[in-house]
Amino acid sequence: MEKKCVMVIDADLPLGLIANTSAVLALTLGKEIDGITGQSVQDADGHSHIGITTTPIPILKSDATMIKELREKLFTEDFSDILVVDFSNAAQTTKNYEEYTAKLSGFTKDDLAYLGIALYGDKKKVNKLTGSMGLLR
Repeated sequence: MEKKCVMVIDADLPLGLIANTSAVLALTLGKEIDGITGQSVQDADGHSHIGITTTPIPILKSDATMIKELREKLFTEDFSDILVVDFSNAAQTTKNYEEYTAKLSGFTKDDLAYLGIALYGDKKKVNKLTGSMGLLR
């Protein structure tokens, strides 16, 4: 089974929030997916470069409503094997992880707005969910 990884970001966000959202999603993907980053590499001068992602991660554009709908689809039986990382208003509006966990524990799905999500899993399934989305440019 071939795997695919994508991020879907709300294109209506300011540039700084787009950058922050993709950074947060990428850090979590790196923690959760074994082998997504390669080994350190030396250049011809002998300088070491820490390993980067071994998997392309297209960043796709959407809006908050579509991201929320996409996230809901991911919890159906057909897509339950897809890894989902989300970044929501609960996270973006807090200053530390303790505040985030406290805030999130009081939110229902109706309270959550998503700035972005990342998906990792079967390439055909990921394409079925995101294939019509354009690249964020």
